[in-house]
Amino acid sequence: QLQASGGGLVQAGGSLRLSCAASERTFSIYTMGWFRQAPGKEREFVAAIRWSAGTTYYADSVKGRFTISRDLAKNSMFLQIMSLKPEDTAVYYCTASRAYGSVWFDHDYDYWGQGTQVTVSS
Repeated sequence: QLQASGGGLVQAGGSLRLSCAASERTFSIYTMGWFRQAPGKEREFVAAIRWSAGTTYYADSVKGRFTISRDLAKNSMFLQIMSLKPEDTAVYYCTASRAYGSVWFDHDYDYWGQGTQVTVSS
């Protein structure tokens, strides 16, 4: 299971660090990632990281402001968000995949956390 945390209400320009803890051993996980879903919009890819190699991937809309990382010893993944904008307001979901394939689409992933709300006020 995946447990996301760290969301909250932040003013524009602020920062947040989201965390995702995996409750089971992650030896079978190839990729972990973050998606977000804003009200009235489809869920969209934010960032992903290859669990073993640490290779990272980002949506163009967040490059330079978001940083994904992981802690292998703690079976945890993080998303550091800087310079928050009102359009970053969404529920952020952490996710994991058992397959070494595409990272860009929600159907690429096998496990989903419950989501954590990020609200950015202008």
